[in-house]
Amino acid sequence: MRKITGVFIILCLLGCRQGIKNESASSVQEVNTTVSQMLHANGFSIQKEDSGISVITVHTPWPNSDKAFRYALVPKEKMSDIKVNNAEFDAVIPVPVEKLVVTSTTHIPALEALGVEDRLIGFPGTQYISSQKTRTRIKEGNIQNIGNNESMNTEMVLDLNPELVIGFGITSENTAYETLIQSNIAVVYNGDWTEKTPLGKAEWIKFFGPFFGMEDKAATIFEEIESAYEKAKSMAKEAKKGPSVMSGALYKDVWYAPGGQSWAAQFIKDANADYLWKETVETGSLSLSIESVLQSASHATFWVSPSQFTSYSELANANTHYRQFDAFKDRNIFTYALSKGDTGGLLFYEMGPNRPDLILKDLIHIFHPDVLPDHTLFFFKPLNN
Repeated sequence: MRKITGVFIILCLLGCRQGIKNESASSVQEVNTTVSQMLHANGFSIQKEDSGISVITVHTPWPNSDKAFRYALVPKEKMSDIKVNNAEFDAVIPVPVEKLVVTSTTHIPALEALGVEDRLIGFPGTQYISSQKTRTRIKEGNIQNIGNNESMNTEMVLDLNPELVIGFGITSENTAYETLIQSNIAVVYNGDWTEKTPLGKAEWIKFFGPFFGMEDKAATIFEEIESAYEKAKSMAKEAKKGPSVMSGALYKDVWYAPGGQSWAAQFIKDANADYLWKETVETGSLSLSIESVLQSASHATFWVSPSQFTSYSELANANTHYRQFDAFKDRNIFTYALSKGDTGGLLFYEMGPNRPDLILKDLIHIFHPDVLPDHTLFFFKPLNN
C-alpha cells in the first residue's frame, strides 16, 4: 500500500530569488504581523503581514525533524514593490498559484474543497487517485503522470512549468527535490501526515488556503468539519455503554494494531467505545504476538480495520486463529478496504484525513446503531462472507 503523505515542492516561474528587490520598500521584518496558530494541528502556523505577505512555517515536516521551514507567499501584484530578504526563507512564492503539481492523494480533496482542482497539472502515480472529479481531468489529459515520489521525473516537471509542486518527505534527503532546488525551484514541505489527531490532520486545509488567496474559505471549510465532528462526538456520549473494540491483523508472525495514542485510537475513543490497547503510549503501530492478542481481545465485541482483508473467508484461509475471536464468530468485523475508487485506490487513505467527521460517524453508527440510525456507511463496510 502506497503511503499517503505530503511534502510541498514549489516551482516559481518567475524565479524564487527575483522580482523582489525594490530597496525602497519595507522588508517583512519591519511590518506588523499577526500569527495564526492552529486549533488542532501542531505542524504549521501562518503569519500574516500588513504588507499582504503570508509566512507559513512548517514546524514538523517529518517525525523528529530538527529544522522548521519558512515560506513567504507574496501577492503577484506586489512582487516588484516589496523587499523580501530571501535568506530568511526557504522559498518565496508568488500567489495566487495558477498551476501546480501535488504528490500525495491526501492533497486532492483539499484542492477540490477549495474549488481549485482545475489548477492541478501533474501528479506522480495518477493511478492512485480515486476522486472521480480528478480522474476525469486525468482522462482528458489535463493532469500528467510524472513518475512516482521516489523517482519523480524532474524533466517532466520542468516541462510542465508549474508554479507550485506539493509533495512529501520522510527526511531532508531527496535527490529529485535537490535537483529542483539547484534549478532555482523552491521546495516546500508539508507535514500533514505527522499529526496525531483526526482534526489535526484535517486542519491542514488551512495550509492550502494562502497559496490561492483563499484563507477565509479554507477556515470556513475546516470549521464545518470540526463542528460536524464535535457534534457527532457529543452524540456518541449519549450511548450508555461503549463496546470493546480490537483492530489490526497479522503480517507474517506479527500482529500490527494502532497504538493507544494514535490517530486511529482517537477515533474509537471519540466514538465512545473501549479500544483494548488504549493504555499503550505509542502514536504509531503496536507489534503484538497472536497469543497476546487472543488473550486480550478474543471476546471483543467489534473488530475494525483488519488490514486489507475484505472477507471472512480470506481471514479464515490466511490464519485459522482468526476464527477464535468472538467478532469473527458474530460477524462484527468492519473494514475500509471495500471502499475503493475506480482504479482500486482506497478512499480511506485519500479522503479520510480530510474528512474525519465521516470516519467518526461511520464508527458511531457501527458501535451505537441507535445514536446515528440514518447514517449511511461511507468508509467502513461490513466484511464480506
